[in-house]
Amino acid sequence: MCIPPPNVTGSLHIGHALTVAIQDALVRWHRMRGDQVLWVPGSDHAGIATQAVVEKQLWKEQGVRRHELSREAFLREVWKWKEEKGGEICEQLRMLGASLDWDRECFTMDAGSSVAVTEAFVRLYKAGLLYRNRQLVNWSCALRSAISDIEVESRPLPGRTELRLPGCPAPVSFGLLVSVAFPVDGEPDAEVVIGTTRPETLPGDVAVAVHPDDSRYTHLHGRQLRHPLTGHLLPLITDSAVQPHLGTGAVKVTPAHSPADAEMGARHGLSPQSVIAEDGTMTSLCGDWLQGLHRFVAREKIMSALRERGLFRDLQSHPMVLPICSRSGDVVEYLLKSQWFVRCREMGDQAAKAVESGALGLHPPFHQKNWQHWFSHIGDWCVSRQLWWGHQIPAYLVVEEQGDGEDCWVVGRSEAEAREAAAELTGRPGAELTLERDPDVLDTWFSSALFPFSALGWPQETPDLARFYPLSLLETGSDLLLFWVGRMVMLGTQLTGQLPFSKVLLHSMVRDRQGRKMSKSLGNVLDPRDIITGAELQVLQEKLRDGNLDPAELAIAAAAQRKDFPHGIPECGTDALRFTLCSHGALGGDLNLSISEVLSSRHFCNKIWNALRFILNVLGEKFTPEPAEELSPSSPVDAWILSRLALTAQQCERGFLTRELSLVTHTLHHFWLHNLCDTYLEAVKPVLARSPCPSGPPQILFFCADVGLRLLAPLMPFLAEELWQRLPTRPGCSPAPSICVAPYPSAHSLEHWRQPELEQRFSQVQEAAQGLRALRAMYQLTKARPRVLLQSSELGEQGLFEAFLEPLGTLGHCGAVGLLSPGAAAPSGWAQAPLSDTVQIFMELQGLVDPQTHLPLLAARRHKLQKQLEDLLARTPSHGAAETQRQQRLSSLQMELLKLDKAASHLRQLMEEFQPREC
Repeated sequence: MCIPPPNVTGSLHIGHALTVAIQDALVRWHRMRGDQVLWVPGSDHAGIATQAVVEKQLWKEQGVRRHELSREAFLREVWKWKEEKGGEICEQLRMLGASLDWDRECFTMDAGSSVAVTEAFVRLYKAGLLYRNRQLVNWSCALRSAISDIEVESRPLPGRTELRLPGCPAPVSFGLLVSVAFPVDGEPDAEVVIGTTRPETLPGDVAVAVHPDDSRYTHLHGRQLRHPLTGHLLPLITDSAVQPHLGTGAVKVTPAHSPADAEMGARHGLSPQSVIAEDGTMTSLCGDWLQGLHRFVAREKIMSALRERGLFRDLQSHPMVLPICSRSGDVVEYLLKSQWFVRCREMGDQAAKAVESGALGLHPPFHQKNWQHWFSHIGDWCVSRQLWWGHQIPAYLVVEEQGDGEDCWVVGRSEAEAREAAAELTGRPGAELTLERDPDVLDTWFSSALFPFSALGWPQETPDLARFYPLSLLETGSDLLLFWVGRMVMLGTQLTGQLPFSKVLLHSMVRDRQGRKMSKSLGNVLDPRDIITGAELQVLQEKLRDGNLDPAELAIAAAAQRKDFPHGIPECGTDALRFTLCSHGALGGDLNLSISEVLSSRHFCNKIWNALRFILNVLGEKFTPEPAEELSPSSPVDAWILSRLALTAQQCERGFLTRELSLVTHTLHHFWLHNLCDTYLEAVKPVLARSPCPSGPPQILFFCADVGLRLLAPLMPFLAEELWQRLPTRPGCSPAPSICVAPYPSAHSLEHWRQPELEQRFSQVQEAAQGLRALRAMYQLTKARPRVLLQSSELGEQGLFEAFLEPLGTLGHCGAVGLLSPGAAAPSGWAQAPLSDTVQIFMELQGLVDPQTHLPLLAARRHKLQKQLEDLLARTPSHGAAETQRQQRLSSLQMELLKLDKAASHLRQLMEEFQPREC
């Protein structure tokens, strides 16, 4: 297994912690089972993200722009920054308890990865799967680079919205639909009105399109229109892709700046005109009046010109989706650029068939639909990036050589190899040729897609590659299914001839307690270290100020942080954080994490710590554990806890095998808290207090602690290790040096302890104990230990309780517990409560309760509950879950009132029976 390489752009956030918690739990479990385990650590160079962060830092600290430095000088700054941040990520991983194979740590820009990237590029090129072409790409004008789909944030706008954009002097309005008239040539009063949200692209229009069946425009088929800005003639074309019911049913066609228009333009043989340059300014094709202007400044000038010419028709608020570059915050443009592309259709078909055939399993399975849809609609992948940080493309332009009017490019693992290819291609001696290497770098996702095999030494035939490839499992966030997992499957299958892994486990996204996505600008991004060690609000605010947020974002983030964490974050510990993260099922929706939930897990850790302290105190220094095979329960309660322990091991094994870690956490929480601590430890305390202490319960306690800690170890490694090392060792047995390599308890080894019928009987005893505690609370018997009698109308049930009378009294916080024969009269002056249809419990009250003091208290409680009941009844019935909840509350209140009335009746009866009689 390999860790999804975190971006070296900064410290890990809570989403990374979820990945680590899940992967490390699985890795530790397999290791304890004796499996050979390899977990490869690594980090990703994150081309665009890292370059953007370093550029911001250089400007902030030195007032220097990237282009003011040489490429080599800038890369030195990036490497320096990487060494600082890379170390921080490793520190975080270690703090999270990640048991990675650190001697195999790799980085996607190290020498081995560079060789793999170059080899992959060359092989794909030679296989005809990589080519250079001029096509539309996602372009960030702020970064002056193509960007991948995952770096494009689709931001929905409800209507008119003002945004501040990098490089633009004033806020820009979006979510506006501008209606523009295109006059019909030769008909002075005729026009076709189109609507656009992007008037700055009007100079690039080459046609207007309508649907062929739209009767409003049938008479204009084949006619020409006048461009509203230039007056040039444009054809009115018909295309079935036009949606006649939207707007006026007529659309402008701008093939150089719209993917849909590019397809339409290709169908009709229209030549694209690029009117927006790489830096976001208008090109010379727009004319002198617009050339060089920022595109959104030009927008306003174009609007003014339309008004002056009488061709502006309307402006209205309009919902839209705006593509935003997630790295720079700029609006993404679609530009025609000569770039390198990977052909994905054939490889995508193979990836789709792998899931369809079951060769590749996606879990949860509902992700299969997205997988198949994406690969059935996949386009070619632009892998060129106009950056300095990254793997420089191993392609060379043969200067002064052109084929069919196009540039001549060759590819090679080295310049020498490329020169040989150029000589063969041109028929000229290689020494005479001038080669210029493509200055662009490859998309970060290209190197990431090779990670499962490049991290093992590919393209070399290394022992690690032969031994561990393909991987057994890939675990990652569901948001990376297509952009990373899909590309790993495509390139892995193509380059190695094998799927890179056979199973993919996808976890949910981590959101804050309000369900919001984690975002630096919202101030809700959590550093796992702050949860583990705790952090004061002042420290959290300083971290925000040290980041790269602009002043406006910083103010918003700081205010949100003060609201969410007014007193900072309390110390929770690594184990509590890991346990909480793993407790959320992968099959569910997004994980809304709250600090209070992690705190609850910390309290659970404390409970385990205190339980072990109690057990070790009971065992004492001279305790010698018996061999497990000689263990023998001395009471039904001993047998019950061993049965529960065996069931716990069975459920944990099932959870790990199916990778449902939430089942494991729930099972362990229930065993440690409810079975061991709340029930067994309490039940055996009177037995342990005897002198001499019987040997059975201490042996059972040791066994439960040993097995329970080993069951817990994959999830809570630090706590389990610390406590397990304190347990005494069995004589003649060589203990494992660490719990992480001790055998994980198997369900098979404990199944002989399983007694489901005993557990069922004891569950009735626990219900009786709960009933006794409720009765004690009703009469406020805080310190007294009243005698208790149980009566059953069925003889068999009497026998069930008879074996558990002592633990029943202990768990019910009562005195002696006895049995009342079926049909026998209830003792006078004892409280009575039904436990079930066949079982009654009686509790002694005489001398323990003062009716005159207690009756007013019951009356006050009844008055309060009656008021709540009346308020609920007065509410108008609702629907769905709210009404169900109301009905449940009504039923609960009515039941409580009945109990109070019965208790009051008992107390009045007690007063009558024992008050002095007059002679």
